[in-house]
Amino acid sequence: MKNKKEIIAGIIIIGNEILSGRTQDTNTKTISLWLNTIGIQVTEVKIIPDIEETIIDTVNNFKKRFNYVFTSGGIGPTHDDITAVSVSKAFNIEYGPHEEAMKILENYYESGEFSKGRQKMAHMPISAKLIYNPSSGAPGFSVENVYCLPGVPSILKSMIGGITNELVGGDPIISHTLSLRTVESEIAKSLTDVQENNKDVDIGSYPFFKAGKLGVSIVLRSPEQKKIDKCNLEILKFVKEKNIELVEVS
Repeated sequence: MKNKKEIIAGIIIIGNEILSGRTQDTNTKTISLWLNTIGIQVTEVKIIPDIEETIIDTVNNFKKRFNYVFTSGGIGPTHDDITAVSVSKAFNIEYGPHEEAMKILENYYESGEFSKGRQKMAHMPISAKLIYNPSSGAPGFSVENVYCLPGVPSILKSMIGGITNELVGGDPIISHTLSLRTVESEIAKSLTDVQENNKDVDIGSYPFFKAGKLGVSIVLRSPEQKKIDKCNLEILKFVKEKNIELVEVS
């Protein structure tokens, strides 16, 4: 394991619907913001198709490189939901009906409604630990450092709180945003100088278009508030010198 302040995670978003553009990925944001609060930094996100070999290879790669891995999608009842069987093969664990998951779903559905398709949602690595689902019954699961969650954003969001206590994080990541009425070229040199003076603060610059006007959001991220504050003051100094409008601070 890495130093307490360097706990890192990778996210694997699984689904042809994301790659095709039919569905927008919002789960990356949900997972990343949640992990920030417990001091775990997401350093890589990969979107992959519903192809067994690709899922297996990606899971095997990520589980070695990150303290924690989170997958989203592919654990539902349809034919293209193949995450569970793929993760079973990645860990060389038998895939089949999970005894506890079967009981949960049998109790969740009315008599006669626990169809063959719904039973598939209880099929997973048979030794997996369940991630309970307060929204729709069907559990997610974890194997070692890999946590498999559903693709439906509202359901995923309802489930992640249940595993917070299982994760060992570092210092929570603090985020501070300054939105300016400017363009990146106008502040590029000044922002580079600030970054050089504050190498252990992550500084991001993101253009936006709002109310018919261009702007730039500067996002500061660090586990230490005092470092955020120092960086913030340096930015405000050049903002004032350049007579740039400060639109919003959050």
